[in-house]
Amino acid sequence: MQLVTYNIQYGVGKDGQTDLARIARAVDGADVIALQEVVRNMPMTGAEDQPAELAALLPEYYWVYGAGVDLDCSEVGKDGWVVNRRMQFGNMLLARRPILSSRLFLLPKLSAIDGQTSQRAALEGIVESDGGPLRLFSVHLSALSNRERALQVTELLRLHRDGPMSGASVDGINSWAERNGLQSPPVPDRAVVMGDFNFEPSHAEYTLMTGEVDPVYGRVATRDRFADAWVRAGHAEDEGFTCPLYPENDTHHDMRIDYVYVSANLAHCVRAARIDNDAQGSDHQPVWVELEV
Repeated sequence: MQLVTYNIQYGVGKDGQTDLARIARAVDGADVIALQEVVRNMPMTGAEDQPAELAALLPEYYWVYGAGVDLDCSEVGKDGWVVNRRMQFGNMLLARRPILSSRLFLLPKLSAIDGQTSQRAALEGIVESDGGPLRLFSVHLSALSNRERALQVTELLRLHRDGPMSGASVDGINSWAERNGLQSPPVPDRAVVMGDFNFEPSHAEYTLMTGEVDPVYGRVATRDRFADAWVRAGHAEDEGFTCPLYPENDTHHDMRIDYVYVSANLAHCVRAARIDNDAQGSDHQPVWVELEV
């Protein structure tokens, strides 16, 4: 199974042009696609419905969308009728196999006095693989502070731990979903969390996600944490970058902040990982991972 995660920055590329077709070409061919910074009705991008447009560009995929930010941008026409419109900023999941169920989890947020912060979310989808169902997340964490990100990572770990116990979005004997011919699968303990985490491997949030470094054994993976698929594929933690240097900012450096994390019971399934350094559609680079599942 080929997975790719890409923060698309509303489709605005390194050339300053908005081009969703360029985004679609960069991720087409994957079995699962996780996108972040997908928007609806944002004036600076022409008020387009990006989830719908991306779906049209990738017609062989099932898809779901979830917005962390949802603001009113409605208008009242000359006839006095309201044209209801929402400006949304969120995550998207696309898959070649049906997304059997989906949920949006809002992550902890701190109100900022200095700097900008916005509501971030984790979009869940459950998809069948040859080896059984997978729980997939498209995630975008805060860019403002390590404290806020630590709260968000803690919540992701809780969602992973408690998921099978809390169950699906609809479950129980003779549920209304079943009566309507719909499938609401149980929540599997095999999980993949993909997205823009806004922290580097040297940061405390990375250790919170993956486990501590032992002086003898190195990074120790445990079942209550996640494994970095990039490292499991044979790369060093400090190797590669997914958010290149901004030429206009001398203090900024190339960073690896976009990840594909796998649960401990999938760590042995990682076969390869690469960063697409040629993609020009965003200020981030797509990260590809191959899993044998």
